[in-house]
Amino acid sequence: MPSDSRADAIVPAFGPLAGVRVIDSSRFVAGPWAAGYLAEFGAEVIHIEVPPFELPYADPTRTLAPLLPEGRPPAEQLSESWIQYSRNKLSLGLDLRRPEGRAVFLDLLRKAEIWIESSRPGTYARLELSDEEVHRVNPRLTIVHVSGYGQTGVPERVNAPSYDLTGQAFSGFLSLQGDPDPSPPMRSGTALNDTVTGLAAAGAAVMGYVSSLRTGIGQTIDVAQYEVFFTLLENFALDYFARGVVRGRHGSAHSRLHPYDVHRAQDGWVVVAAPNAEAYLRLKRMIGFEDARYDDPAYRLAHRESVDRAISEFCAKRTRSELERLARENDVALVRVYDIADIARDPHYRQREMLVDWEDPVVGKVRGPGIAPKFDRTPGQVWRGAPWLGQDNHAVLTRVLGYSSEEISRLTRLGVLGEDRPKHLARSNAQGAPP
Repeated sequence: MPSDSRADAIVPAFGPLAGVRVIDSSRFVAGPWAAGYLAEFGAEVIHIEVPPFELPYADPTRTLAPLLPEGRPPAEQLSESWIQYSRNKLSLGLDLRRPEGRAVFLDLLRKAEIWIESSRPGTYARLELSDEEVHRVNPRLTIVHVSGYGQTGVPERVNAPSYDLTGQAFSGFLSLQGDPDPSPPMRSGTALNDTVTGLAAAGAAVMGYVSSLRTGIGQTIDVAQYEVFFTLLENFALDYFARGVVRGRHGSAHSRLHPYDVHRAQDGWVVVAAPNAEAYLRLKRMIGFEDARYDDPAYRLAHRESVDRAISEFCAKRTRSELERLARENDVALVRVYDIADIARDPHYRQREMLVDWEDPVVGKVRGPGIAPKFDRTPGQVWRGAPWLGQDNHAVLTRVLGYSSEEISRLTRLGVLGEDRPKHLARSNAQGAPP
């Protein structure tokens, strides 16, 4: 059983997952997000990167725009997405198409508790790395497959390409986003299906790991992007099967809760939420709305316009700060619609350490989101930046697998191992800077 003091550990011991080793051969958002989340809570995540070991990389996340630092040649830049998704990870450049590379990979899986991958279904079986073959090597391993449509089902769907937007569409999520017809559905402003799928995959990985601790038997977990979103759509399906309701789009308003919408203040936007009786009465007193008929939730939902107009007129005469002050005084759920500039100035974000600095080995000091949720005894942390390709080849193979320097050199000469140290870092080292 792993512990936070395992002898072959590379990462410092911290977090609730200290001592858990994760092999991550996923790429492009959902799978990497899952592995990255585990890394933020102490898991030792070894990210496998296959050829080419140079631009253009196999994992397009490394080169996804925008790039940092601005103004440098492309070979000396790194995607902001990679910087975010891959902090705390180790990088091993390994050619899984070669027998020698597969042997190294299986050696790693023997020493791991979790493997996360996100290739199209059947990819690893074609590499002679099927789940059955892997479990023969490590029967306790938790295997997590992340894909658009799952590992089984209608063949043409299983084998179809999938991205965040297709997951939003196929799950039904997109049918609920945006203004009513004839306006088009409105996609989420971020890769929300990818990142939520990543969180679900991370949670599933930990559940599988706990099960293996109890039973001594590993298992395979099939995470389909569309299914994760479909299960999050509240009573979307119940509405249809119980009452024949095909729920549509309502813009920023809510189909069943009211008041629950976005309103314009003098200097921007705020949200106002008063979805239950007590909350509505507090809001009503604050804005001076007196018509008692609207105290009945059913009447209020069927006749939204008067209440919405009163809220809008109240908000339009005041700044966001004034509205938030009045909301605090009246115990009303009203908050400005934050953009990142608001977040950067907000003292609550700072006090809860949700804006942190870390050192990226390629681009230097960066600032981004902190760690959530908060653990009181074993908190997560950012202990290093995202690695350059193959940065940890030697450390992983010597400390985890016990390979000799001669064996590592042989595998490198064969092209089984690869790395791509950024040229500006090589120049710095030649001038005496630390590696």
